[in-house]
Parts: sequence; structure tokens; C-alpha cells
Amino acid sequence: MKTVRVEEAVGMVLCHDMTRIVPGETKSPAFKKGHVIAEEDIPTLLEIGKEHVYVLHMEKGTVHENEAAHRIANAAAGPGITLSEVCEGRINFKASPGLLDINVEALNRINSIEEVVLATMHTGQQVTSPQNVAGTRVVPLVIDEKKIEQVEAICAEYPYVVGIREFKHHKVGVVTTGNEVYTGRIKDKFGPVIKNKFAKLGSTVMDQRLTSDDPSMTRDAILAFIAEGAEMIVVTGGMSVDPDDQTPTAIRATGAEVITYGSPTFPGVMFMIAVLDGVPIFGLPGCVMYYRASIFDLVVPRFLAGEHVTREDIVAMGHGGFCATCDVCRYPICPFGK
Repeated sequence: MKTVRVEEAVGMVLCHDMTRIVPGETKSPAFKKGHVIAEEDIPTLLEIGKEHVYVLHMEKGTVHENEAAHRIANAAAGPGITLSEVCEGRINFKASPGLLDINVEALNRINSIEEVVLATMHTGQQVTSPQNVAGTRVVPLVIDEKKIEQVEAICAEYPYVVGIREFKHHKVGVVTTGNEVYTGRIKDKFGPVIKNKFAKLGSTVMDQRLTSDDPSMTRDAILAFIAEGAEMIVVTGGMSVDPDDQTPTAIRATGAEVITYGSPTFPGVMFMIAVLDGVPIFGLPGCVMYYRASIFDLVVPRFLAGEHVTREDIVAMGHGGFCATCDVCRYPICPFGK
């Protein structure tokens, strides 16, 4: 690779994109890699601060940044990921709806290779519409091919580095407890919130049933849903420490195995997970109805993606489990749950 003054470069081929930046307006290539420089290009090149251009001579055993990005992206991409065209040496990974699954161990090994970059969003993040979740490129214009071969070898050790666990459709039964709702003194507002959340995650609420504060009535409603083929049960209401709140008692009375009662998250402390004959049962605290992001959004998508969430997983949520209650919630583009 040698340097040539732009005035002497007419007829030569650019070996990399040249970017024009207009502060506050745009950042895009003024000239693409492969462009043949013409006389009329010289004023533009000088305007964007390019007094010299590179003429590339590829030595054996080296790889251009564009080819390097393609090879890294193809090696690292997993299910649910499509790759963008290369632009300024970079390729983005676009995810389809599902749960983002990043192999952090492999990611760290790749980024330990000097001059190689692979950046991702946090693993475990729910993706409800297609979006970019990662990007890769190399630092220099030309890189030693052995480094790209190292990346490919690392990726070959794992199923993938960046992938999506698809949300599987579930039939969900919703049980809403509380004498005030059961008797009609107040109108339930929890049901519509839950239906909307599950719809965004690709599942369907098969029915919502109201029960009183009698734990046996709630227990029977849960068991009836399971008998009718429900693949997930959500129980709303009755999760506080008030004497009338008997939902945890009702869930235990079904014979379900309790994974956790309580979660180190704000909002979402009074949360229960139990499993009966393979069917997860969630006791949801009232915060799920009022907050855009809560324990529901950290845990339920993982079950829908086929993950087995343990008590240890819930304990680990304490680090990152404090919601900053921003004036405008931008979850999941925030630190909550990460």
C-alpha cells in the first residue's frame, strides 16, 4: 500500500470507502471502495480532508477489511440472524424476533485477538421486531489472514456466537384473584396488560378467569387450565404480604415445585415461579401492571424461548435488577436486568 496525492490519483481505484461527515446531519461514504477517481472528484476529496489516497497492493497472506468482516460475520452468526452489506468495513447482524443469545465466552476470545472487533448488545435481551444487535469489522485496512483464521477456529468450537432463540407459541391461562375483582366492586385492569405483553412475544392468552381470595378456588382454576392444555399459567393479584393475599398459598397447593418466591429486582420483588408437570406458573406482583419493564420482562421471555430458569439465575438478577425509573422508559435499551 502506498500513498499518492489526490491530484496525481486520477484513474486510480480507491481501496476503501471515504466518509463525508456533516455534523448533525449525516455520516456516509462520499466515495465507495472500487471507485475510479476522476478529475472532477479532486475538489470533493480535498473538501473532506483527503489530500492523499492509498493505492493498495495486497501481499500474500493478508485480507482486506471488507473480506475480513464477511468472514468474521459468517463464522459468528447463528439462527435468526441476517447480515447487512459491508459499509465502511463493517457488517451488522440483524436479529429476528426472539431472545438474543450471545456466547460471551466466545465473544471475549474473539475480541482478545488484536485488531479484531465484534460488538453486541447484552445477551438475554428480548427482540420483538427486527433490529441490529451486533456489528463486526477489523481495525486496519488490511489484516494478517492468520488473525481471521483464529476467529474462524474459535467460532467453530461453538454452535454460534450471536444468535436468536425463537419465542415458541404458548397457550397461556390467566387467573386473576381478589374479592374486589371477583365480586365486581372494581374492574380488572391486569388482564389487558398481560394479553398485550404475550401478544408481543408471540403467545396467546386462551382465557382469563376470576377467583376470590379463597386459595382453594385459585388452586382449582390453575389445575383446570392445565387439564385444558395450558402451557403456561399466570396468576395476577394476591402476591403481597396482606392477610387476604393468598396466591402463593394457592400455587403451592397445586403441588407445583416452587423455583423461587421473591426476586432481587425493583420492580418485581413479590414474584413467584413454580412448575407443575412441566407447566410454568408465575405469580405476578402488581408492579407488572404499572411498569413498562418489570420482572415479567426479565423472566417470562426466557421461558418462552425454551430456557430453564433456576433459583441461581434469579439470584444473579440482583446485579442490574434496580430500575432507575426514568421519566421516559426506553426498556430494553437501558441497564435494567443487565
